[in-house]
Amino acid sequence: MQSPHKAYTFMKKRMAFVVEEITENGFSKVLLKDLAGNCFAAILPGCGAILHGFSVQHNGAWMNVIDHYDDAADFKNNCTAKGFKGCKLSPFVCRLNHGKYSFAQQEYSIEKFYLGKNALHGLLYDVPFLITEKLADGEKASVTMKHEYRKADKGFPFDYDCIVTYELRENNTLTVITTLINKDEGLIPVTDGWHPYFTLGKKIDELQLEFQSKEMLEFDAELIPTRKLLPYAEYGSLRMIGDAFFDNCFTLNFAECQPLFVLRNPAQKIQVAISPDPSYPYLQIYTPPHRNSIAIENLGAAPDAFNNGMGLLTLAPGAAAAFKTKYTISSLP
Repeated sequence: MQSPHKAYTFMKKRMAFVVEEITENGFSKVLLKDLAGNCFAAILPGCGAILHGFSVQHNGAWMNVIDHYDDAADFKNNCTAKGFKGCKLSPFVCRLNHGKYSFAQQEYSIEKFYLGKNALHGLLYDVPFLITEKLADGEKASVTMKHEYRKADKGFPFDYDCIVTYELRENNTLTVITTLINKDEGLIPVTDGWHPYFTLGKKIDELQLEFQSKEMLEFDAELIPTRKLLPYAEYGSLRMIGDAFFDNCFTLNFAECQPLFVLRNPAQKIQVAISPDPSYPYLQIYTPPHRNSIAIENLGAAPDAFNNGMGLLTLAPGAAAAFKTKYTISSLP
């Protein structure tokens, strides 16, 4: 049962944007709604600020294009087992080779989570974020949340703030902006990424895929980049996924027009397009064994960037880095 606590509304002509806070299935959710456009996004501040839903009315019914957790217990017990659905990747993305890296002539070893030999998906994927701002006006509904990381893992003994803003605008468009701010006394290494899984009502085999890539990163047997780039343009136009398997990282070709990524259900005539900012130059794609959804991950750096330096940022004290991507759902003629 939904029990709304607060709602903020601004009316302009035919538009109505609303921000609501509700409790549902054990989750405390923030809903960003475009009432005129019949679209809403659901965010979970207490669960890593993840995107729990992005829904539109299509063919007379609601369709959520985000593969999500069933309830709060499912997230708590199965966040990692179910593939980090929707999670924030910070301060490193994807795999970190043996969980170890060197920075400023010091050696560090991550403690939090390993898959096999390698640390996986950063340190913030399940931490609580605090809401710092909610806004509904004539152009958008938005929520901003912050997590203050303070040396929680011995393998990353630095201080930084992670600020995440979701903005829902007309035409079923959701923009996600992440800002990392160095709160430490010295330099810190950082990057950023997202791990959403998209679904369009069918097995992914029946969906079409397109993304504008220049190269694919060569991986070793442990899915660690070798630093070699291989020419790749196989999905430069829409083609059926079929039985294709992905657990790969690609560079994006920003010389092409946005969107740089499209996932389409041709039978139901609906698609999701992704338009990343150049702050996200890498794209990781993963097809899980169940093939009910596909992970499309905007990354600020390559996997194992703390070691290979591919896209890695070094922030000075007080300095900030921003990362931005945009999701748009469209019904097709």
